[in-house]
Amino acid sequence: MPQLDTSTWPITILSMIITLFIMFQLKVSKHNFPENPEQKLVSVPKTITPWEKKWTKIYFPLSLPQQ
Repeated sequence: MPQLDTSTWPITILSMIITLFIMFQLKVSKHNFPENPEQKLVSVPKTITPWEKKWTKIYFPLSLPQQ
């Protein structure tokens, strides 16, 4: 059974990575990005939940009395 020749693998992998990088750069450079992006004003409707109407207390495990 012949031995697999891997001597050309590093240059093949390196050239593939460089080619992919160049293709990605060309693809990204074709996009038109806005120069000054502005924030959109989004109004969130306030929903009334049952626990907002009454007072609640949260007990942390470390603040409970030791038993």
